[in-house]
Amino acid sequence: MKKLNKDLLAEALRILAELTQDQPTRHFVVCGGSSLLALGLVNRKTTKDVDVLASLVDGTLVTATPLPAELLKAIELVRDDLGLMENWFNTGPSDDTFFRFGFPDGILSRVVSTEYGKSLIISYIERYDQIFFKLYAAADSGPGRHLDDLIELSPTEEELIAAIHWVFRQDDSEGFKTYQLTPILAELGYADLLERI
Repeated sequence: MKKLNKDLLAEALRILAELTQDQPTRHFVVCGGSSLLALGLVNRKTTKDVDVLASLVDGTLVTATPLPAELLKAIELVRDDLGLMENWFNTGPSDDTFFRFGFPDGILSRVVSTEYGKSLIISYIERYDQIFFKLYAAADSGPGRHLDDLIELSPTEEELIAAIHWVFRQDDSEGFKTYQLTPILAELGYADLLERI
């Protein structure tokens, strides 16, 4: 099964748009590795999937799940045609978590949108918002690709403070702060940041 590089990502989404050209136009907001690749924000070469954060409907973020059956069929055809991972178009991030706790303020003013065809628009989240999601993901899962991406994004202290306040909307428990978030901040060179905010 192939991972997606920048070119294969674009090809997969173009084919998906072709296969769904007679369907209603759908607009998805995408985060994670595919967004980093599409916008060239880090040196990472591949990602396993397109992380769908939400659908954008009339200017409002709404959950992307469940996807319509006709779209799922097209996603499967692209997967089989290009030899992609089983869940290459991943709506897992579009669960109710961020809809309950809120997205970073002003996120839609910063997305970069690409039309792959008349039926498919993808809006990629930009660097500032990637810092928020990557900080949360790195704290949640520990060192690994999320931390590596975060280090490459080189967040400033001001950006990290804003991201921390948002992350606390997801989890502000003492255990999370002490044992999960603090080690990640230390890796970024900000071991004492929680004490200063």
